[in-house]
This record gives sequence, C-alpha cells and structure tokens, in this order.
Amino acid sequence: MLTDSKTRSAKNLEKPYKLTDALGLYLTISTHGAKRWYFRYTFERKENRLALGAYPLISLAAAREKRDAARKLLASSVCPSLSRKAEKSAVDESRTFRYIATGWHTSSLKLWSDAHASKILTCLRRYIFPAKAHHESEKVNRSVCRNTYHNGSHQRNHALHR
Repeated sequence: MLTDSKTRSAKNLEKPYKLTDALGLYLTISTHGAKRWYFRYTFERKENRLALGAYPLISLAAAREKRDAARKLLASSVCPSLSRKAEKSAVDESRTFRYIATGWHTSSLKLWSDAHASKILTCLRRYIFPAKAHHESEKVNRSVCRNTYHNGSHQRNHALHR
C-alpha cells in the first residue's frame, strides 16, 4: 500500500517504473520525473487502464476516490473509459457550430437580400452542417470550414458564388 511520503519521494530512474497501491491503482514515474496515476481494470475479459491525472495535482486520496468511483461503474457493468468518453462528447447545444451559425444568419438577415440569405442558409445546410454541425464552436475555425467547403466538387463553389 502506498503512502503519501513514498509518492513524494519517488525519483526518476533510467527506466520508467510503477509504484502500486491496491485494487488496480498505481503511479508511474517516467524517466523525466513525471508522475501519473492510473487505474488498471478488466472489462469484458480485456485489460484496460484509465488515466486519473498527474501526481501533484491529484493526491493519493483523490486518486483512490477516482479509483473507487471507477470500480463502482465496473460493478454495474459500465466501462469507466467509455463512461468518460460519453461525458466528454456530450456537448451543450448552445455551444455547437450549428447553433452559432444559425444565430449569425438570423442576426444578418436585415443586412442581406432575401435571395442572398436563402443562398447562405442553403449552403450551410448542404455543405457545412452535415460535417460540422455538432462540433463545439471553439473547435471549428475558418480553416476547418474552408477545408470542408473546398474538399468537394466545383459545384459547391459555384453554388455559393452564384
């Protein structure tokens, strides 16, 4: 069983090594001295590991709490890593590219003719939304939209500039 003083005093060696705690929790020490917590578990007869965080930021007690939470998920037949991925992929609708682009289009209606506004909305729906609609807005920038737009045929380019 690990103690806080053992984790604090662990030094880097020529090769990375592990300090094990209990019930699958261990601390890896890299050759550069980085310390990271992991939880090793088996789900559906496959061995996996779940990263819990870096040592100074995540204390031994906090790592044990995270391990216990992951073990509770395992006990209810839920894979901890899939649960974490699902939490990360859940995006607030008000932060999606579709929501922001639709708001921009609505606010720009007074500046555009009806034909131009219709053309912009059609192009967004046809070429951009299918690829980027549910992405978080911070992850979609001008170059991503340009690449999505320009990776198609010349008809896309012609449709926007008609």
